[in-house]
Amino acid sequence: MADPSILETFPTPTDQPFVIEHVAEEFTSRCPKTGHPDFGVVTLRYQPRSAADGGTCVELKSLKLYYQDFREQGIYYEAVTNAICADLVAALNPAWLQIITSWKGRGGIRSDIRADYGDVPSHYRGR
Repeated sequence: MADPSILETFPTPTDQPFVIEHVAEEFTSRCPKTGHPDFGVVTLRYQPRSAADGGTCVELKSLKLYYQDFREQGIYYEAVTNAICADLVAALNPAWLQIITSWKGRGGIRSDIRADYGDVPSHYRGR
């Protein structure tokens, strides 16, 4: 698994509610069955807690390095998505958080996996 201690945070800059969305377009891991590379896009969307409540935001270089730590991991799509969700929830303690992984097709099948934490607003919950 990727090392969550890589993740760095900084204090939420305001008490005003806001939503952060980061999209990593070059995510890679390995299929645990074949060892072939899997290519995907990871969308992280979250609402940090307010500054008054000790909220934090993730620092982007550390997020990139954390994602890169999956590169040689043999791991299923579902496990990747849920591991990222759990690690980021532990690091950030957000009001809510959503991870969506969208995987390039293999054998004619492409996959989208979503893991939610907290009360994700309905307009982000998708189809």
